[in-house]
Amino acid sequence: MKQDFFEPGIVYHIFNRGNNKENIFKEEKNYTYFLSLIEKYLSPVSEIYAFCLLKNHFHLALRIKDEDFIENKYRTKTYLPFSNLFNAYTKSINKMYNRTGSLFQEHLHRKRVEDEDYLMQLIAYIHLNPVKHGFSDDFKSYPYSSYKYYKDLTGLGDLLGLKILNGEYIMSLFGDAANFEYWHNLNKLYLEDRMDDI
Repeated sequence: MKQDFFEPGIVYHIFNRGNNKENIFKEEKNYTYFLSLIEKYLSPVSEIYAFCLLKNHFHLALRIKDEDFIENKYRTKTYLPFSNLFNAYTKSINKMYNRTGSLFQEHLHRKRVEDEDYLMQLIAYIHLNPVKHGFSDDFKSYPYSSYKYYKDLTGLGDLLGLKILNGEYIMSLFGDAANFEYWHNLNKLYLEDRMDDI
């Protein structure tokens, strides 16, 4: 992974896909393992706002924590947990499926999210991705997305025992669960033209 600095306090759209468009998630346990690695490696340096894992790529919306809340060893190396995440996942997949080499494209893609309107668009874009790419007919029921965890407020952020979402801020942007759903449905038609594809 390119060793770029992630700036504390900044929200990013993080995404990447398999090398040569290869599938990076081959079965259910791969998805859950990747989420466990997100919790292990990224939670110490970031707050996760949304995710969607598709067979051949993934999207994350996250905020790098303020510098005072980042462990000293990561303050000048905020890229390191990301590198550790992708290296750990690649090693696991290579061992499990008897493959070699890089699993992901050479560099992680990221975009700074400059304002709350763009963040709201991004959250919906991430959740709508399974339909956009033909992995599901209904984004609301897609199992490897954070959408349903926002809708089920009793289990917010709880994915198979993992606590990776920090959804309070995101829900405050939308106001309530009904507006969150309404906004997603309203934006389903035009979000594809508002965001770049990977």
